[in-house]
Amino acid sequence: MPRHHQKKNSAPGGGSQRQLRVGEQVRHAMAEILAQGNVHDADLEGHIITVPEVRMSPDLKLATVYVMPLGGHDTAVVIAALERNKKFLRGEVARRVNLKFAPDLRFRVDERFDEAERIEKLLRTPAVQKDLEQDLEQDPETDREEER
Repeated sequence: MPRHHQKKNSAPGGGSQRQLRVGEQVRHAMAEILAQGNVHDADLEGHIITVPEVRMSPDLKLATVYVMPLGGHDTAVVIAALERNKKFLRGEVARRVNLKFAPDLRFRVDERFDEAERIEKLLRTPAVQKDLEQDLEQDPETDREEER
């Protein structure tokens, strides 16, 4: 009777070490391609695009590229332009990253910056500030350090 083993990801939310390593190589290649301006598209020429993360599928045949235009403006236009030039970008990535198969590329907007800003605004609200001040006043660790 065959036994089926399920692989557990060693890194939470990121995949295996191999996925992380290859994703980082693809990220560097994509960032270099976009920084050099090798993609000749009118919609991309006026934008500086950052590539904060690339997630690879377990078989390394699919790369989800998270991008963010500088300032967060025109994200839909930039994603559409990258999708139009997907074939060229895939070829460039294949030349720069030594893999058996060139991964298919999917482009997504990186929303971590928006989420971080939302959390920062939440932490600056008066209600949260009040709670933080109360916690500092009632923290027994702080009292012990003051007695020393």
